Amino acid sequence: MNAFPPVPEMVAAVRSKRVAPDHFVTESLRRLEQHGGTLGAVLSLTKERAQADLAPLSARLAGGEDLPLAGVPIAIKDNICVRGTTTTCGSRILESYRPPYDATAVERLVRAGAVIVAKTNLDEFAMGSSTENSAFFPAKNPWDLARVPGGSSGGSASVVAAALVPAALGSETGGSVRQPAAFTGIAGLKPTYGRVSRYGLVAFGSSLDQIGTFARTAADAALIHAVIAGRDPRDATSSDHPVEPNQARSMDLKGLRVGIPKEGHDSAIDARIRARLSATQERLLAAGAVIRELSLPHAKYAIPTYYIVATAEASSNLARHDGMHCGVAAPPEKDLLHQYLRNRAQGFGAEVTRRILLGTFCLSSGYYDAYYERAMRVRSLLARDYRAAFEQVDVLLGPTTPTPAFKHGEKTSDPLQMYLADVLTAGANLAGVPALSIRAGHLTEGGSELPIGLQLTGPAWSENLLFRVGAAIESYWPEADRLPPFVRSQA
Repeated sequence: MNAFPPVPEMVAAVRSKRVAPDHFVTESLRRLEQHGGTLGAVLSLTKERAQADLAPLSARLAGGEDLPLAGVPIAIKDNICVRGTTTTCGSRILESYRPPYDATAVERLVRAGAVIVAKTNLDEFAMGSSTENSAFFPAKNPWDLARVPGGSSGGSASVVAAALVPAALGSETGGSVRQPAAFTGIAGLKPTYGRVSRYGLVAFGSSLDQIGTFARTAADAALIHAVIAGRDPRDATSSDHPVEPNQARSMDLKGLRVGIPKEGHDSAIDARIRARLSATQERLLAAGAVIRELSLPHAKYAIPTYYIVATAEASSNLARHDGMHCGVAAPPEKDLLHQYLRNRAQGFGAEVTRRILLGTFCLSSGYYDAYYERAMRVRSLLARDYRAAFEQVDVLLGPTTPTPAFKHGEKTSDPLQMYLADVLTAGANLAGVPALSIRAGHLTEGGSELPIGLQLTGPAWSENLLFRVGAAIESYWPEADRLPPFVRSQA
């Protein structure tokens, strides 16, 4: 099994009629059906929707429409609404929910000629860092099936890394696109807060959530992002800041000011990842970039701040999923209170329950000031740290994760250790700035070849800059373009 061609080549082949409009879609559906179950990455195939998206494609192309994603198959994380298809959020409480509308991001993909082929597995309600919290089954990493693909968007990352689709959408609240991108060796973008509409994304933490993009390369991710970005009148938090024309290519790095946060060299980060960061710095210097070490003074508070803000917002957002107004109901109980209790106990898994309880406690009388209000103050300080950093540099570069992908079951018994998987990513969500994880080669552990991810963080609205710098760094580590063993074994 080979990788799909780069997205521009796929589109060019469809437009020039070298291949039929359904060529790549049919192949993607075949691969998903054959291998998606092995990876635990797919919750449902959307064959009927794919046929509906394909039906007008030939006529649209013949009519001269500009379709930047013509015939490109794309998978969608199962907390993003796709009309008429199940959107479970990886939870029993929504296992039969079929939204009557498309999320704005999905709508824009289809308008651009893309075809939706699957809904992907995730940690329940996007709460987790390993996709082991799915109510249905865990997802696996195609580099080593005994290891996690990261989370919560592990299913989307896994199907892209395994060459089952060329691109996918995920969502991110504290690192749920970048962390799985790093664990599976692909590109993953968390955009500026407000850059991509959240309409149709089932809410977890409303001031943090964003729809992000997965692809094999930064250039391909840039093309997908350019289609879904922009103001949406149905989302009051989306911004009308202009979307620059996509520049999906690497750039001359001469004079680029690259900041290296001291926190990225912390001894808790795997020494091999730190070594790859240092080697990348040397190559950037050789390319003419200016390297400056700096600090984000409040970064050490990012995890406690994030888990207060995120759980508080989750407590509020998930109140609607009670089995009465929304969600699956348990068998009838003796009174309304017991019905609510049974519905939610039956519908929610352990991690979602844990976070609802934590968030409710943080918002409760007598504790609001001590926890939530204080966390919001620290969040403001962290955002100020990023603004100060971007007065000195153009981008920040550091590790995406402190370790490579860990084994299934390794951290499930210790939620605090699991939460630390987001230690290097949560800050960008709290500050609302964009960040991109890119592949940077591999390391060997326990006989497995595991990807290394580095992340670029920029000031608000700098996605194009991140894509271009990311493409340049990808070129430094061409060996990272190898396909995972799972894919090579299917050849």
